[in-house]
Amino acid sequence: MSLEKLANIIFPDIKNTPKYYIEKYAKRKLRDGAKVTRYAPSPTGFQHIGGVFAALVNERLASQSGGVFYLRIEDTDQKREVEGAIEDTIQTMHNFGMDFNEGMTGKETSKGEYGPYRQSQRAEIYNTFAKDLVIKGLAYPCFCTAEELSALREKQTAEKTTPGYYGEYAKCRNLTPEEAIAKIEAGEEYILRLKSQGNTETRVEFHDLIKGDISFPENNQDIVLIKGDGLPTYHFAHAIDDALMGTTHVIRGEEWLSSLPIHVELFKLLGFERPQYAHIPTIMKNDNGSKRKLSKRKDAEAAVSYYKEVGYPAVSVIEYLLNIINSSFEGWREENPTLDYHEFPVHLDKMSKSGALFDIVKLSDISKNVISKMKADVVYDNYITWAKEFDEEMYKLVTANEKISKEIFNIDKEGPKPRKDFAKWDEVKDKIFYFFDELFYKETADQIQLPKTLTLEAAKEVIKVYMDKYNADASSQEEWFEDLKAIGLELGYCGNKKEYKANPDKYKGMISDVAGSVRVALSHRSNTPDIYTIMSILGKDKVKERFEKFLLI
Repeated sequence: MSLEKLANIIFPDIKNTPKYYIEKYAKRKLRDGAKVTRYAPSPTGFQHIGGVFAALVNERLASQSGGVFYLRIEDTDQKREVEGAIEDTIQTMHNFGMDFNEGMTGKETSKGEYGPYRQSQRAEIYNTFAKDLVIKGLAYPCFCTAEELSALREKQTAEKTTPGYYGEYAKCRNLTPEEAIAKIEAGEEYILRLKSQGNTETRVEFHDLIKGDISFPENNQDIVLIKGDGLPTYHFAHAIDDALMGTTHVIRGEEWLSSLPIHVELFKLLGFERPQYAHIPTIMKNDNGSKRKLSKRKDAEAAVSYYKEVGYPAVSVIEYLLNIINSSFEGWREENPTLDYHEFPVHLDKMSKSGALFDIVKLSDISKNVISKMKADVVYDNYITWAKEFDEEMYKLVTANEKISKEIFNIDKEGPKPRKDFAKWDEVKDKIFYFFDELFYKETADQIQLPKTLTLEAAKEVIKVYMDKYNADASSQEEWFEDLKAIGLELGYCGNKKEYKANPDKYKGMISDVAGSVRVALSHRSNTPDIYTIMSILGKDKVKERFEKFLLI
């Protein structure tokens, strides 16, 4: 009776029992094998690529099993909450093709039958379960001050013993209900702790869906359940929420592995069926030969905003992350070049057990492949959407020349091996600038990129003759090249590589140098798509103008 009195003093307004909430949030009716997963961030900052990685694993497993993927906001640490973080989470996931079946839809809005989906709005639920634990003698008020806890840590450090609040070090653990009531009535401040039943001599055998079979000692720490501000800790809240929301699989970062003993005990003492757990590897980066965790402070690519700013298509990032999740994705993509990535089945047991290495070069390779498969009008739409926000000059030029721009984006798109010019949208300008006079004529002589075998003077000598002799009405690339070759031979360039190598002094160079001269005159670059295609897009008059101005450089 005294425990019940203590519980009523601590929670005077709590009238419901755990049974009420267990019945209110009925077991989900799902088909066999359907998984219920969640993305449950704290709104303490804007999205990190590691968050997208974790969310993608959860979303794919729920979606491919016909289950539910929901968003829960874990905002019990309200001092650290960042304005706009909830909206940023929702928008980021949407941008990466992940929309939640349930959960928060805005800072104050949500959808679904298992809410509230924001922990700060679920205090009554947590307090109901906490009150029940007090009645059962499985939780107690702790009156230790910050100074006392600090002194305890120093004592444990000096004694070289396991730190924490447990056993003989748990000063308030064995207070009688009457003693605790007296302290509360005297106005002493307190928090609520778990009265752990664990024994570190006993080991728990556990199967993690990624790490495999592991074992660890039982928890013996009297962890905090309800803080001084009346809100629960992550440990307590997540156990109640995952149980009531019907979560079947908790898929989270491996940094939570050390908390597993606490969570196993909480599910047991609360009387809940425990979900399956999978601890995904931390995203790492190769830094001068050694691996380290991808850092928000040190690495631009850690922030989700980076990918938008430099212009990686969201689908490229997703395909790269799928490759980290299951390395078999790369082979699957080669075998299924036209299938949507949603068709790829993600398997937890095929994930790497150790740190996932983030490689921006690999991301760029994948992104080039993704963009190369996009139709020209899709590239155009994606590019102008990006340029409108990040490159106003290019946005104006490209949209003012829509027809030509789509022709540019369609260069070598139709063949079996489409060109892979761009990995991200901020690379487009440098690759296509020469199609626009406004950019092309801004370049100075020292910006011209000549082939190694060619001098500026030699290139001018070629253009001087070529501009009056070339066939501007050639009907095919083959016809155009034959004309170029004929002009080159007249100028003293060799058309046969073997012959040129045998007698280099006999010739001015190779026919490739003639083509290089034309390329440089039209683009100021030594590496571009096919020259005939460039000339076709520019048109006869502009080509002639480019040749004339090249001679004046």
